[in-house]
Amino acid sequence: MEEFKTVSASQTTMTELMIPAYSNFGGKIHGGTILSLMDKVAYACAAKHSGSYCVTASVDKVDFLVSVEVGEIVSLEASVNYVGTSSMVIGIRVTAENIRKKFVKHTNSSYFSMVAVDEETGKPTTVPGLILQSPEEALRFVTAMHRKELNRYYQRESDHMKSEYKKEEYMKLLEKERCKLEIAPK
Repeated sequence: MEEFKTVSASQTTMTELMIPAYSNFGGKIHGGTILSLMDKVAYACAAKHSGSYCVTASVDKVDFLVSVEVGEIVSLEASVNYVGTSSMVIGIRVTAENIRKKFVKHTNSSYFSMVAVDEETGKPTTVPGLILQSPEEALRFVTAMHRKELNRYYQRESDHMKSEYKKEEYMKLLEKERCKLEIAPK
């Protein structure tokens, strides 16, 4: 009998104080630090849902909406938005709280695709299905399905461009851009 788990069963929140060692010369927290924390919370959420070791397969677009400052408390909230056979899409929302100024700001959100892996064989392993208990959870699942299909489309288009485009076509596409081609003949 196939196993299913609720979204809430694996929701994970991670909180960390932003210290000077995480910052650049301007006192802003490095984006790489935030990405590293996002990867950790994605792993924790995926591992809780799957009961297995998980690896990061891809990271969808990450937009840094506002900067994070030294001294702020960053909270990362992760939920399983979608499951395939061995893959999961983990939605992550990041907020930063400034205790002195008494405000919380949304800094970024992203989607991490994680794959459950059998530690002995190194092969992908089946994850439990997902029980959707609210319209928001259903919407997140459907949105992840659409994002997955769009990513497949973009990959097909990219593959097509690599194999089919000629120099003249590139020149036409690049006419209105701020570049010029100076490709030496082979």
